[in-house]
Order: sequence, then structure tokens, then C-alpha cells
Amino acid sequence: MNDDTDAIQGSGNVFRDLGLPDADREQLRALLAAEIIGVLDDRKLTVRAAQEITGVAAADFSRIRNARLGRFTVDRLMAILAGLGQEVDVTVRVQPRRWAEVAEVRV
Repeated sequence: MNDDTDAIQGSGNVFRDLGLPDADREQLRALLAAEIIGVLDDRKLTVRAAQEITGVAAADFSRIRNARLGRFTVDRLMAILAGLGQEVDVTVRVQPRRWAEVAEVRV
């Protein structure tokens, strides 16, 4: 094994670690999508069965399963979870960013 590699502690948000814009929102969307996939798997629902239950297009469930989340807002993903009979509990924690991060933020 090569000892020339260094391990770097991640932030807990892969999108932030990769320097992607809107990392916090992308992380939240990914977490919500993972919950949706978990419900589908636990209940052994096909995308068509999920469509029947929620009224959300089967193609949208396929997009979620394939992690193509570009067209989904956080509130839409939460609404899909609600349609699947799930209660979403949101906790918000606000803290100042490090100066280097603040300089890069565009509003």
C-alpha cells in the first residue's frame, strides 16, 4: 500500500467539498431524494404504483431514482414525501461562514 496519500476530512457535504454552487441546497435535495427512494424500496413500489398513490408522474420518480434532480425544488421533493405518507421534519441551523466562503457567495 502506498503511504504517500493524505486523508482529508470532508465537510459532510460532498457538494461543498467539490466547490459546487448552492452546495447546501443540493445536499438537501439529495437527502430528500434518498428518503423518497427509501420509501419506494421499503414499500416495494414501482414508479407506476408511486404515480397512482401520489399523482406525481412515473417519469419524475424515475428521475429521482437516477439522481437527476435538476428539475426538483426542495418543496416539491417534500410534497412528494408527503404524498407517500411521510412526515418531513425540518431543522434549520444558521451559522456564519468562513470568510473565504463568504467572498465566493453570490446572491
